[in-house]
Amino acid sequence: MDLSGLVILVTGASRGIGKTLASMLNSKKAMVIGVYNKTKINESYDTYKCDISNENEIQDLFKYIKDKYGKLDVLVNAAAISMDNDLYDKSKDEFMKVLEVNLVGTFLMCKYASLIMDKGVIVNISSTNASDTYNILSMDYDASKAGVTNLSKNLANRLPNIKVVVLEPNWVNTESVLEMDKEYLEEELKRVGQKRLLEKEEVALKIIEIINNDDIISGTVIRMDGINE
Repeated sequence: MDLSGLVILVTGASRGIGKTLASMLNSKKAMVIGVYNKTKINESYDTYKCDISNENEIQDLFKYIKDKYGKLDVLVNAAAISMDNDLYDKSKDEFMKVLEVNLVGTFLMCKYASLIMDKGVIVNISSTNASDTYNILSMDYDASKAGVTNLSKNLANRLPNIKVVVLEPNWVNTESVLEMDKEYLEEELKRVGQKRLLEKEEVALKIIEIINNDDIISGTVIRMDGINE
């Protein structure tokens, strides 16, 4: 997998899938820009602080990339938040915050990335919760991820020179998942029929395959659910 010379922007690079992916891309000689918001990244690759729910900060980010690199080849939108709680405890502000980061943030990143991409690849991380593993405690997260999948299909039609692909993983072995109540997590895995947690590395490798494999066409939705083991 030759990624040398590719300029690749990864959001959510301070932890989880984004962090693992950024490190893996860097090891493969890509020119990585890892975006973080609150937790600073201390890595050898380029990093940039940006709140992806803030349009002005996103515009500044892409000006920085254009001025420094002159182009962008790949965008991976891995940043996301969740604020799980019951319907009657969930406020409008909480619901809107999840949508602003997960869905609107992804939209804005794709919009401004496309302005400096002659061609290339956008990978948007959605979730199986977008279609059939939804949870009553995460209805705002689930709605945002369904929006990401739908948004990506529309972008695939609007941006003919850019390959836009959606990756929908189920539960992944990330820091935030490991911080959850173990009994609750076990019940959730059983409920959705997932035999094991997906590993961050295998999700990252799937993203790299999407970037490299020309047989994966724009508008494709790829599911990773850990069920068929």
